[in-house]
Amino acid sequence: MLREFRLAGRFRTAAASLYPRLVPRSSGRSPTGALLLGLIVTLAAVVAYSWYITVQISGLRQLQSNIADRNRKDSLQLLRIQNDLNQLALSMRDMLDNDQPYPLTAWSAPLQRIRTDLDDAIRREDELATASRTPEQRQYLRNNLAQFWDAVDRTFALAQSGNEKEARAQIRLSLQSRQEALSSAVSRLLVQNNESEEQAAQQVSHIYDRVQRQVYIFLSAILTAIVLTSLYMIRSNRMLFARLAELSEQRSELAQTLIATQESTLRHISRELHDEFGQILTAMGSMLSRAGRHAPDGSKLREDLREVNEIAQSALDKVRTLSQALHPVTLDEAGLESTLDWYLPTVERQTGITVSYEKSGNPFPVEGGMAIHVYRVLQEALNNVARHSKAKEAWVRLRFLPQMLDLEVEDHGVGFSPDSKRRGIGLVAMRERAELLNGTLEFSHPAEGGTLVRLMVPREAMDGHGR
Repeated sequence: MLREFRLAGRFRTAAASLYPRLVPRSSGRSPTGALLLGLIVTLAAVVAYSWYITVQISGLRQLQSNIADRNRKDSLQLLRIQNDLNQLALSMRDMLDNDQPYPLTAWSAPLQRIRTDLDDAIRREDELATASRTPEQRQYLRNNLAQFWDAVDRTFALAQSGNEKEARAQIRLSLQSRQEALSSAVSRLLVQNNESEEQAAQQVSHIYDRVQRQVYIFLSAILTAIVLTSLYMIRSNRMLFARLAELSEQRSELAQTLIATQESTLRHISRELHDEFGQILTAMGSMLSRAGRHAPDGSKLREDLREVNEIAQSALDKVRTLSQALHPVTLDEAGLESTLDWYLPTVERQTGITVSYEKSGNPFPVEGGMAIHVYRVLQEALNNVARHSKAKEAWVRLRFLPQMLDLEVEDHGVGFSPDSKRRGIGLVAMRERAELLNGTLEFSHPAEGGTLVRLMVPREAMDGHGR
């Protein structure tokens, strides 16, 4: 037994020496920090630019509301004032016309109506023009208008006192000139409003141009950030996938080495059990048989020797069974088919499960490492049937197809999910062995329930003696 422990120790040492190859080496910093920083910068740029656009649009709206709209409304009031002043000019012309049969006092009521409308227009215009008009300009218009109406009142006072000739002279010398001055002032205000509107239009155009330029700059910056981030992600992903491919290759090499080491160890232990322990137990049985023949008939010693011989024979059978379980000798000597012919009835005896075996096609040799992998997959599948499926019957189908070897193990038990997080090491080993065979391993659920395990190995892998 000391040799077996040494062999097991060497197996563990070999596995331990291979496992560090699976430990990932640091390949640089994680790209997460840089990507998060890029995301934060991009979001900050979007927020800042959105705030900038909002301010610009708000300023544009305020400009249009406070300047353009107010100027248009103010211009309408100035036109109203100018229209009232023109009506005053026409009324004064009619008052000076000698062909009119009416006295000057008859014009008092029409002028009063014009005065009322003019005062209202001046008041509205003054409210609209507070932002764009200096206090001196607003005071000048109000003072001139007040002086004009004072002169009108004096003119009508002269006319009521019978001095119409002097009143007409007052109209000719004072009122008309004051009216012309008011009209000129209103015209200048209209011109000023037009200039303000032109300036506002230029400002609006300038804002639009600036916003458009900033949009182009912002889009260029965002596109540049996206391109740089994408290139960085592509580079990081390429490095990551290259590392994963390297680890996958190392894992595959490790799995192949571990399985090969395991099979070599099991084969060696199996041979040691079969040869050395078998020979020792066989020799013990022969010696006990000879000793029993020399003992007197019916003696206690002869009976004890017979019992010990039976125990030795039982131990020999168990050692041979254990040797076959570790590594069937027939697998090396007779191949896969003969091994299955011996193994499946053994499973029936040991588990009580009825195994229906079906073989079809033109057999081709499956030997060496390929045979042991196929045998181990079958062994693990039947072990799962016995341990987990709660089924009393299983079906094994071995098909020798022109292009592949097809092995199926089916049961109608409780079934299981191969993708479950609680997968055992057995399923992992089955997948590794299928990969070593360059084949595929499939798990499905038959219509009757349970589990169907299917191993498909290409014929060319058999001819090439596996990986």
